Amino acid sequence: MCGIAGLLQFKKDARSNIQKMNERMLHRGPDDDGIYISEDGKVALGHRRLSIVDLSKNGAQPFVSHSGKSIMVYNGEIYNHKEIRDKLLEDKAVTGFKSTSDTETLIEAIEFYGISKALTMCKGMFGIAFYDTQNNTVTLARDRVGEKPLYYGTVGGSFAFASDLGCLRVIDGFDNKINTKVLNIYFTEGYIPAPYSIYQDIYKLEPGTFMTVDVDTLKTEVHTYWSMKEAAKKGQSNLFTGTRQEAAQELERLLKNSIKGQMVADVPVGAFLSAGIDSSTTVALMQSLEPGKVKTFTIGMEDPKYNEAVYAKEIAQHLGTEHTELYITEADAKAVIPKLSSMFAEPFADSSQIPTYLVSKMTREHVTVSLSGDGGDELFCGYNSYASIDRIWGKMKNVPYFIRKPASSLILNSPLSKKEILRVKGTLLGAKGPVSLHRTEHETDPIIRRIALEESTLPYKLTELPEHFLGETNHECMLADMVLYHPDDILVKVDRTAMAVSLETRVPMLDRDVVEFAWSLPIEYLREGKIGKMVLRDVLYKYIPREMMERPKKGFSIPIDKWLLEPELRSWAEGLIDKDKLRRQGILDPDVVERIWKDYTDRGIYRIQIWYILMFQQWYEEEYRWQ
Repeated sequence: MCGIAGLLQFKKDARSNIQKMNERMLHRGPDDDGIYISEDGKVALGHRRLSIVDLSKNGAQPFVSHSGKSIMVYNGEIYNHKEIRDKLLEDKAVTGFKSTSDTETLIEAIEFYGISKALTMCKGMFGIAFYDTQNNTVTLARDRVGEKPLYYGTVGGSFAFASDLGCLRVIDGFDNKINTKVLNIYFTEGYIPAPYSIYQDIYKLEPGTFMTVDVDTLKTEVHTYWSMKEAAKKGQSNLFTGTRQEAAQELERLLKNSIKGQMVADVPVGAFLSAGIDSSTTVALMQSLEPGKVKTFTIGMEDPKYNEAVYAKEIAQHLGTEHTELYITEADAKAVIPKLSSMFAEPFADSSQIPTYLVSKMTREHVTVSLSGDGGDELFCGYNSYASIDRIWGKMKNVPYFIRKPASSLILNSPLSKKEILRVKGTLLGAKGPVSLHRTEHETDPIIRRIALEESTLPYKLTELPEHFLGETNHECMLADMVLYHPDDILVKVDRTAMAVSLETRVPMLDRDVVEFAWSLPIEYLREGKIGKMVLRDVLYKYIPREMMERPKKGFSIPIDKWLLEPELRSWAEGLIDKDKLRRQGILDPDVVERIWKDYTDRGIYRIQIWYILMFQQWYEEEYRWQ
């Protein structure tokens, strides 16, 4: 786990700017740093290192290939690099290796097999910049699901890229304006999805793709080497034909293979443990593979409505892990809020970012790598909303769209829309299919579209995902979440909060083989009525008694809606949304923001957009405090 940065055709002092970029992401790699500048000065690469595999200087970056023709900076882990290394030796691509690092394996594989084949061979998480001195190109690549970040774009006429958006902000001459066109998406979702960022001309490389940049012309070409959509389509077109018991056996085998590979490190490894199905399954399988005690970590809260630490401790005791728990106070959680804008470097408003940071901070005191259970809900049909959408769509689908659409418009443009329940039904009635129904579920309040003064909305992954692509409602919703919510919210939250304390996180359920197998499962193996993740539960119940797991899920959240009414945070919030301040900024509508806030403080109507607005304002004040 590291951080990478680069500048192409930079007109000013490339070395000093790469050094500034490296310093900006010190948290991503506190163990070492390195810089490479090409002889002609057109290519500058930077790297910050968090040493995980091969702690010696032999694994330091920027890394030069054996031939000297390629230079690479890389952030991530290739879990099957030993198998790739053996193949390189077998194919006589190299005669030997000078290190035990996956970095050396990766650069030699790319140089010998080419970028597309090498990436297809890799199982892991990564953001890569590969400089081919022969063809004078730099290729950027990102892992299949989007565990590792990679931003790129134009800054002052030069091409720049980095693992951390904040690195681009410190480049001399950075004057990229705020991308106000993306704000309507942000105030709907609470994050800015790839390929967009908060800045104009700065983008996120999409998962499963690589981009080749011509160093001389700065022309780019983007290629897809793996697609979540195509993996889902292939899986649903070739359904698993065995019994559910056989499916559970195969899933257990695949998860064990993934976890075994992800437990490999030259530093201490542990795991997050909540009382949920996903993390409990991950820890149970880890402990089954580990001769010693797996280190597990949980945070708890005094408020029983939000506390799963008691149940997590029971699970840890049953499995026999070395368990560490930390009970946090409201003051602990509130103290994180001022740090959030620098962690994410753009507006990001999933409030579980706060407990995720706190559990990462506590975990880092004991280990350098932590496995996470993320992915189980999206891959194995865990969210309650899927059952809700399945039920609603089951009632709607028999009424033709050409009838439903006018009926929806009639309701929304009549006095009936003043009643919330009718407005919601009217909005949902206009959905073309399960994907748009899933999207409009949280777009039923028209005031959301009026928060930003910029009225235009860019197309994004949910508006571009075809309806009825997979033919089964639950799977349609799962795919929507796996191409948008999971990479652009969940994985961003985990990466940024963990990296803020220099903790590497690994997600075994996002292993390529696990993901592709999950898409091949029929819905009856995933959901029974309102209960999801059936096949995953079948695996878990081999290790943990069913009654220990069948409890109401509390979620990994904090009571933001309660806290913001308390004097200290209320004063902070009202300072951020002061009407005169908003008028001077000219980005948000002061009257709309005021109405949303007063609905909350005066009428008790809490919209999640309040936190979205506050996170935007906090980011803006941090980034533009000089204005």
